[in-house]
Amino acid sequence: MRLLNASGCLDALTAPEVARSLDVFVTKTVTPLPRDGNPPARIAETQGGMLNAIGLANPGIDRFIDTVLPELKRLGVSIWVSVGGFAADDYGRLCDPLDDHAEVEAIELNLSCPNVDETHENAAAIMRTARGSTRKPLYAKLSAAVPDIGELARAVAAAGADGLSLVNTVRGLALDEQTLRPRLERAVGGYSGPALRPIALAAVYACYRATEIPIVGMGGVACGHDALEFIAAGATDVALGTVLFADPDAPARVRSEVAAEAAARGFAAPSDACGIAHLPASTTVGHRDRARSLVV
Repeated sequence: MRLLNASGCLDALTAPEVARSLDVFVTKTVTPLPRDGNPPARIAETQGGMLNAIGLANPGIDRFIDTVLPELKRLGVSIWVSVGGFAADDYGRLCDPLDDHAEVEAIELNLSCPNVDETHENAAAIMRTARGSTRKPLYAKLSAAVPDIGELARAVAAAGADGLSLVNTVRGLALDEQTLRPRLERAVGGYSGPALRPIALAAVYACYRATEIPIVGMGGVACGHDALEFIAAGATDVALGTVLFADPDAPARVRSEVAAEAAARGFAAPSDACGIAHLPASTTVGHRDRARSLVV
């Protein structure tokens, strides 16, 4: 099991020591052209998590490669670049220039951007375009706000995805207590945090049954037990998101806690619990191969 950050939840150049405490650093989503993002207010805390409407603020792919990527390379940690566009061709234009950069381990396709219709056909078309533009591993980041996420996962896997990142935020709204007006300038934002965890777990569970490709589970992970639940549901790796805003020591803490949680349940390593949630209640074997063999 590797620990990653959820895209957009950590600025590695501002907090390099936090980035180095992860196994993989995932960049903020990069788009073909620079974007200033949405006007403030863009973040609002809620009782069960956080809303954000950053708007994919980023320097654009050319400036990212020229100025940001060299700085990230100096961190000495594996790098995944998150990319997002507004049409299938955009993803090809984003993946192509990253292909020759050895410091980029994988590319995460943000297929759950509010500006992109996340139908099976569109997601598969984007994946095919990206697959034709790079030799690097491609992870599809999906939203749980679709009718059948398992079917969507099958579609992107068939189109060339090497893995899945589950899940992105879901739409939410917070109102000011006094004025009863939206707290975000754009009203609706992406909802993350502890309340998202059951939704994310259900998505990981469904996609593990639907595909055989690796899954990065994320959504409300705040402690080792949370991480172990994602592994049990079928995730091979786990990403930390909202918790990083409040606890920069979360990667080291969660890594220690998940090892202890796994050991307390008789697993030699957290990864040995992969897929255990899919086994019959009477089965005590926790190895991922055994779990996979019993998934129907």
